[in-house]
Amino acid sequence: MSGIFGTISKNNCAQDLFYGTDYHSHLGTQFAGLCIWDGKELVRKIHDIKGAQFKTKFYEDYPGMKGRQGIGVISAKDEQPIIAHSKFGPFAIVTNGFIDNANELTTQLYKKGQSFSEVSDGTVNLTELAAKLIIQGKNIIEGIEFMFSKIDGSCSLLLMNKDGIYAARDRFGYTPLVIGKRNSDWAVTTETTAFSNLGFKIKKYVAPGEIVFINKKGMNTKRKGKNFNQICAFLWIYTGFPASSYEGITVELVREKCGAFLAKGDKAKRDVVSGIPDSGTTHAIGYAMESRLPFRRALVKYTPGFDRSYTPPSQETRDLIAKMKLIPVQEIIKGRRIVVCDDSIVRGTQLKNYTVQKLRECGVKEIHLRVACPPLMFPCKFNFSTRSTHELAARRAIKAIEGREAKDIKKYLDEGGIKYKKMVNWIKKDLGVTTLKYQKLNDMVKAIGLPKDKLCLYCWTGRGHK
Repeated sequence: MSGIFGTISKNNCAQDLFYGTDYHSHLGTQFAGLCIWDGKELVRKIHDIKGAQFKTKFYEDYPGMKGRQGIGVISAKDEQPIIAHSKFGPFAIVTNGFIDNANELTTQLYKKGQSFSEVSDGTVNLTELAAKLIIQGKNIIEGIEFMFSKIDGSCSLLLMNKDGIYAARDRFGYTPLVIGKRNSDWAVTTETTAFSNLGFKIKKYVAPGEIVFINKKGMNTKRKGKNFNQICAFLWIYTGFPASSYEGITVELVREKCGAFLAKGDKAKRDVVSGIPDSGTTHAIGYAMESRLPFRRALVKYTPGFDRSYTPPSQETRDLIAKMKLIPVQEIIKGRRIVVCDDSIVRGTQLKNYTVQKLRECGVKEIHLRVACPPLMFPCKFNFSTRSTHELAARRAIKAIEGREAKDIKKYLDEGGIKYKKMVNWIKKDLGVTTLKYQKLNDMVKAIGLPKDKLCLYCWTGRGHK
């Protein structure tokens, strides 16, 4: 997932743009970019942020950027923003999402004589692809709607020209967009975290498929949104920042509730509760609150500068981050029966090879692993995440149990069934933990507080947008 931010100011917007974009650093690890309309042209800066912090890359850039409107992005994969010179005039665009049928759409555009300038490893830049699709429309609004109609997956975007900023949320509402106001200034963001310290107050949660235009005169809805909504549930479980809220529901509180659900009825003999930083920490706090066991930090993240081990595209990078970022506290671990809360088990390799191993080396007596969401069964179709089933720990377990790739996994989705229990037991043994318990799907939904049909649960159920 990427994070996007835009702002309109009566004065120079560069500082707001810099910090507002930086507050999305937990969402992307590959590239970052800023673009400002300086009154005459679009001025853009892009940096590779692999292994580096956004602030260190852009700290010397933004003071030299002058203008009253700008957009920024922390990108999970592609270089952004993209600047297009089109029949609509010049515009800049940033996106958050994933176009699952990108190859098909690219081929269609090639046949129409279109060309792409941003190509890496034989694949086009998805933000440039979105821009090329938008240009097919009669105007910007119709172009965005055309793009929505052509893509499989999701794409929320900010598009800026000399007149202002268009904010469009993907038609299923998979990714969030929120508009804020500070006196006469406006901002739009993926993460509401970006508003708090900049003084913006939430004015509007953009609806799925809605297109909103903001400029110095204010906010104007250009296309109404839909009542249909399936926002990504993983935002609350793992991806989102603790202080952010989506659809008015705060991440930190949901994670506390998830931990509490995991603690209910847990009969394992335990001494302390700990979480795998950062996202597992609040799940552990909720577990401790419900169980009345002490919360202790058995594992401490070295600095916030380490990327999330889930998001980088290469396994080598993920493993290195997993190894280096967590430091065990032996005096807390040794001889104790520890409940370890984590947000999810995706591949399971880092958990097994680094986290569990570190606890063992420190003399842990027992490890009771509690996971805040159900087993991940399907690669995400709507954002950058796992791209194949064989990466997933649950699918490896199923293959080992069945002796082959299973085409029908319906019985493994039944949380009370024998197949499900066999799968969880296989994962428990593979990880080398004493006990393993996953969150029940309905308990996770209850913790979030939205109706099940308002959430995207595809990675757990395989059932997506209708």
